[in-house]
Amino acid sequence: MTENAPVPGSGDAAVQAAAARAEVTRTRNLPQFDDLPIPADTANLREGPSLHDACLALLPLVGVWRGEGEVVYPTIDGPYRFGQQITFAHDGRPFLYYEARSWLLDADGNVIRPAARETGFWRPQADDTIEVLLTHNTGIVELYYGKPRTQTSWELGTDAVIRTATAKEVTGAQRLYGIVNNGDLAYVEERAMVGQPLQPHTSAHLKRVVG
Repeated sequence: MTENAPVPGSGDAAVQAAAARAEVTRTRNLPQFDDLPIPADTANLREGPSLHDACLALLPLVGVWRGEGEVVYPTIDGPYRFGQQITFAHDGRPFLYYEARSWLLDADGNVIRPAARETGFWRPQADDTIEVLLTHNTGIVELYYGKPRTQTSWELGTDAVIRTATAKEVTGAQRLYGIVNNGDLAYVEERAMVGQPLQPHTSAHLKRVVG
């Protein structure tokens, strides 16, 4: 080991790992429309409008993240593997735009078909409360409340769930998001639905691809 080499697991190693990833992701952003007459969404803090001060507690989330996860539940055969891309973006106002797109994977990691989608907004408040509104392609709309647990982790729980007449019964959910492993995004979700109590449902580990 050379004299100036970072020690694995040290703060210097983490900084250098983050810098190496940024060489790839720092120049990437969401597709842009040049003729849009208002500020476009940006998932790259180096481009576009400045992040609103109200969103500073959510700053580590801003970006596009991609990776794999697992879904389990007593009412399904499984567990199943899935791929996922999550976007946290902003337009300079005091909220983040959120989108998640998923696809099922076979045992070899090949794509089977598109899976769950959800979109919504994270709305931080002056008392550190986070209001999160999510709409699912399956006919579910959820209102979460939560707070930062640390500077790099956020915990949410549903306050209200509504559904269309054709959607599955969902009565509640909890989520925990965190920045892990020198900059990756991970989350776990528990869900109560179709007559089952609150219990683990999905988890994923994602790497930054934009920002």
